[in-house]
Amino acid sequence: MKAMVLEAPNTPFVLKDLPDPVAGPGEAVAKVYACGAGLTIQHVKAGRMEAEFPRIIGHEITAEIVEIGAGVNGLDVGDIVTSYYYINCGHCRWCQANLEPLCENSGGNVGRDCSGGYAEYIKLPAHLFLRLPEGLDYKQHPAELGVVMDAVATPYKVLKRARVKAGETVAVFGAGGGVGIHQVMMAKWARTRVIAVDIVAEKFEACREAGADETVDPSKEDVVQALLDLTGGQGVDVAIDYVSATSTLEAAAKSLGRHGRLVTLGGAGQDFTASSMDMLLKEQDLLGSRYVTRSEILESYDLIAAGEIWPIVSDIRPLEEAEAIHERVEKGEVIGRAALLIG
Repeated sequence: MKAMVLEAPNTPFVLKDLPDPVAGPGEAVAKVYACGAGLTIQHVKAGRMEAEFPRIIGHEITAEIVEIGAGVNGLDVGDIVTSYYYINCGHCRWCQANLEPLCENSGGNVGRDCSGGYAEYIKLPAHLFLRLPEGLDYKQHPAELGVVMDAVATPYKVLKRARVKAGETVAVFGAGGGVGIHQVMMAKWARTRVIAVDIVAEKFEACREAGADETVDPSKEDVVQALLDLTGGQGVDVAIDYVSATSTLEAAAKSLGRHGRLVTLGGAGQDFTASSMDMLLKEQDLLGSRYVTRSEILESYDLIAAGEIWPIVSDIRPLEEAEAIHERVEKGEVIGRAALLIG
């Protein structure tokens, strides 16, 4: 099979011919049609996230099951699937409670701790493959469908995690990023007032097209004061931080109103200070959100199948142009997601 291989961190991809994978007991092999290229896997390529090399990265796949190993149930050859990003065990108390991101026997991540989707075929534990709903045109839109399992499912989960309700005001920090812009889209889908916060003003038009009602550029104005001004001094109902630097987290916390909720996920994951008195008097919640559950991925695909939302994929190229795609991802030039066509 053809595969784009990283021999070491912070090095160019190498196009190689490798043996096709063979399904062992409890495993399945899928033919990959497309794989999304987001900042998470760019962190692996750039050496900012640890991984064992050589490595085939990528996890946002649209694929077709071509082989099933012994002992596999609930999956058939010909099924159109995506993958679950975390290599969860499937049987601990957290997995059994449908809280797979908290798996106590986690084996890491697809495309980081095992070979991923930048190849013609991918082999995974069979339970990590999720069958897509009927009626999705995976042949016409493999790239768009592949990114849903992360770029759409993650913001979908955040809406539930923050208990977002119609009519509330939601501020998205890092709104111009690949997942941030989908959070803007999903917050608008949830019928909220959306304020996009980002320091890359060139992405504000895309944020508005995705559903942002207002925009704030912290490099040009005090973000807390701007959010208070936009809410008549009341503060936002929900602040979602995809940057998670100390400065953004503290600004997000200070911008919350009564019963406000702050959600942090991804990004820098830095420490920050929040006012316990504000938390007390205003009954605020400070929340963390870690990827998604399997059911949330499937629910996100149901929204796609129903025509309610559609992912933003602005750069689609063949596998051989992976290096060029990742250069744009590294520079923050991609609107929404980029993806590679493989099969």
